[in-house]
Amino acid sequence: MADKWTAADIPSQRGKTAVVTGANSGLGLSTARELARAGAKVVMAVRNLEKGETAASDIRAAAPDADVVVSQLDLGDLASVREFADRLGTDRLDLLINNAGVMAPPRQTTADGFESQFGTNHLGHFALTGLVLGQLLRGPAPRVVTLSSEMHRVGKIHFDDLQSERRYNNWLAYGQSKLANLMFALELNRRAVKAGSRLQSCSAHPGYAATNLQFAGPAHFYERAAMAVGNWIFAQNADMGALPTLYAATVPDLPGGSFVGPDGFMEQRGHPHLVTGAGKAYDQETWRRLWEVSEELTGVRYSFDGST
Repeated sequence: MADKWTAADIPSQRGKTAVVTGANSGLGLSTARELARAGAKVVMAVRNLEKGETAASDIRAAAPDADVVVSQLDLGDLASVREFADRLGTDRLDLLINNAGVMAPPRQTTADGFESQFGTNHLGHFALTGLVLGQLLRGPAPRVVTLSSEMHRVGKIHFDDLQSERRYNNWLAYGQSKLANLMFALELNRRAVKAGSRLQSCSAHPGYAATNLQFAGPAHFYERAAMAVGNWIFAQNADMGALPTLYAATVPDLPGGSFVGPDGFMEQRGHPHLVTGAGKAYDQETWRRLWEVSEELTGVRYSFDGST
């Protein structure tokens, strides 16, 4: 592993196509920009097309040769996820970056009636990955990177109350969704290996990165105040926060199932290196059960034979 790896160390991505969800701001924008700068064609999957086009213009200003396309995707609406996958067509896809998410809002539900964080952060990406799996399997070395968070450590998969209908704590629900993200990445890699597939699935977390995600969700003044103080004192910027994702997406010899995060104190900031999640994240029985429940809830089932 390169010491103090940066975006300048990204190998050429020419000839590759990448999808980055939530690419209009924050970590997603930084990720999309650096992949495009390295030569990839980047599909910027965004909920708000106007903001997406503005972000694409910013990328083109920073990297005049960038090949970026903006496409609408609302991960909180399974119909939108299917429409996005249909628009993507049957062309080869090399990288899928499951980056978008919501963090700690008051309890809300998605268009399909799921608790917003579990529904958007986990189920939306579960459905998306399954729907574009055929395109990924057309590539010579396809890779999926799913963003988790250090908050996965406070999460628990409540199979008896996945939608937080009996009780809701915005931060614990966020932790559940981020634990689900990590478990999904690990189970996807396990299934790909078992199927003899070339697909690799990895996960990453940004540490403590200052982005608008921290202010888009929490409703209470004291939460926003704590975020503002934390950003001022502890946080790294979005470009640094995106490095673990970029490392997980582009380093050629990275093993499938890897989890990448910052190398600094308590993994809050720094350069990317391999990290280990909470022990509960490696319970394979929970992986299996979560996968089966996710298939039932989304109606999406995975096929590793290359069909869509």
